[in-house]
Amino acid sequence: MFTRNWPRHLLCLSLSLPLGSALACGPDFPMRLLDNRAQSLAELPEGNFQFEINRLGHVIAGLKNVEASPYSMEATDYAAQRDKAEQAGLTLEQQALVKQLRALTDAHQVDTEGASLPAELRFYLAGAVAFNAGDHALAAEYFQRVLALPADQRALRSTWAAYSLGRALFAMSTEADATPDLLAQSRKAFEQTLQLSVEGFSDPLELGVASIGEEARVARTAGDWNSAINLYATQNRHGSAVGYTSLKLLMADLLAMPDDQLAELLKGKPVQQLVTASLISRLGWSFGDQPPNELKLIKLLQSSTRGSLDNADRLAAMNYQQGDYASAKAFLEHAGDGGLAWWLRAKLALRDGDKTAATAAYAKAAQAFPQNESWGERRTPDYDFESLQPKCRVEGESAILALQRGDYLQAFDQLYRSQSIYWFDAATVAERVLTVDELKHYVDTQVPAPPALSQQDRDNYVPLPVAAQLRNLLGRRLLREERYDEALVYFDNPDLQKKARLYAQQRQLADAAWWPTKRAAALFNAAWTAREWGMDILGYEVAPDYATFGGNYSLETAELKVGPLVAEGEVQRQQASAAQPDERYHYRFVATALASRAADNLPHTSQAFAAVLCAAAGWNSSLEDQSALYQRYVKEGPYVDWAVDFGHQCPYPDFENASKRYVTQATDATRSVLRPYKWPLQIGGVIAVTAAALLLINRRRRRKAQ
Repeated sequence: MFTRNWPRHLLCLSLSLPLGSALACGPDFPMRLLDNRAQSLAELPEGNFQFEINRLGHVIAGLKNVEASPYSMEATDYAAQRDKAEQAGLTLEQQALVKQLRALTDAHQVDTEGASLPAELRFYLAGAVAFNAGDHALAAEYFQRVLALPADQRALRSTWAAYSLGRALFAMSTEADATPDLLAQSRKAFEQTLQLSVEGFSDPLELGVASIGEEARVARTAGDWNSAINLYATQNRHGSAVGYTSLKLLMADLLAMPDDQLAELLKGKPVQQLVTASLISRLGWSFGDQPPNELKLIKLLQSSTRGSLDNADRLAAMNYQQGDYASAKAFLEHAGDGGLAWWLRAKLALRDGDKTAATAAYAKAAQAFPQNESWGERRTPDYDFESLQPKCRVEGESAILALQRGDYLQAFDQLYRSQSIYWFDAATVAERVLTVDELKHYVDTQVPAPPALSQQDRDNYVPLPVAAQLRNLLGRRLLREERYDEALVYFDNPDLQKKARLYAQQRQLADAAWWPTKRAAALFNAAWTAREWGMDILGYEVAPDYATFGGNYSLETAELKVGPLVAEGEVQRQQASAAQPDERYHYRFVATALASRAADNLPHTSQAFAAVLCAAAGWNSSLEDQSALYQRYVKEGPYVDWAVDFGHQCPYPDFENASKRYVTQATDATRSVLRPYKWPLQIGGVIAVTAAALLLINRRRRRKAQ
């Protein structure tokens, strides 16, 4: 913008500050509870299937969880992982022989040629070769020989043999001439695998956890759905994705069943729990119309759970989500004191119009939900995202009621405790509802300054801590309200503090200056600072500037009006704290107004007057402002050769010469008035001087005569 003669202090400071960074791609916009308060209070967000099934099954003492190891059963290339694990603990000669025997297709040949190997290795390899050849009976025989060895002679292959025995027996159970007891034998083999893993026998392939899923498959094949669900849920609890996926597949099978079979299965508690977990999590759908087969499932579940006390809070949640509030209330009578139960009681109290009861229920829900309970990420129908932590969501909904009754600090505190989850809502209350003194007292007493991010962190887009965001918000608000000396300490890094300090100093210099051009220079420097760094030091965190996005994005916000959940007091506070003007990038308008004030303090014939208006016209506040600034220059300003590119190529204002123009401008005006009387005035002046001289001479003569 400025082509020459920058003041040194502005130039040096601007060069010492980092350039602002822009977002490389668009962000996901978070859900805002305060946008549609009635909807936020009425809806019960869908649950999380992973979280819900983690409530099922149990953790087995002594059994290690699945880890992301090279021997994981869930690895993509299982054969390679198995071969690598099979080499562990062997000598080089044994490793070579095992690899050779693996390539054979005759189990008896393996038994013969592997005579130099320990018995557990030889028998297991023979069984594996037989299994791969489809001879499951022979495979089972060899695996049983491994397990028949003394415990100290089968430390490496006990879990392998038991697991493979279960698989062989299960395969045999599907054959045409299979005996009825093979499924039961297979299940016992998987149970033995689990026990061997717990007892500490070598299990690099995590077969102990895998055997739980295999046992569940056996149970499912035998028609024991309840055991299968419990087993898959237990496998999931130990970190296996197979357990999670298998439960989803079971749900698909249940949905496809005829009504009579499904109704019979729904009598079992594990089946009820799985179906309820799926329904409240909306496992099969998110938005739009609910699938017809799921509606059928809901009706059957409601029929089968009449009078049930088990899983009552989840059943209440499912009925609430379906709009059956009477059934939800009935289940809540038996739901205990869990967080979900109290959350639902709060929502039902609101439906009944009892905000006092709702507030009390929200408080109990917030106490009951663990701090770290998370239901994962969800998308709203508007495709905003929400990191659903029930405790934070409950407190956020409670904050809506606190705002309505005028407890503004409590509302802010409840929203702020969610940290980044409902930061937009917390920022709205901090910026628009609390008074600046209320916010300052809260920050001073409860939000100490966190360590500043390094420049490397900022370059790598490391998120600013919410505490620092709040303190920056307060600093900007204090600057906007002209409380300059108080503002600086709240900015989170030296760069911001330098920018804020320059703006504050120039505003204070302008207020203190008695000479017009000094005032004009300070006002213009403040205006330039506001335009260049306004988002950082003056911008609103949310509407209208969206400093939270660096100004790169904005969100639609409905006009706040008095209503059932919005009291007049809050509306008045928000109106009082609105941006002036209430336009996006409002600090550009602030900069333009300061520049106009600077022009007011300059001689209209000066270069500085034209340069100030030129600069302000290029600050993009609005087309109306640009036009008005140019028209003012045309009407009042002097001719300058760079005016042909007004608003784009502007020199820095020459304030020093503008001061001289105050004197010359006054004398020039006097001369202009008197110019038509030039000769008479000159003659009159001569006469006046001559008369004065004669009078003086006469006085001296009289004195001498006396």
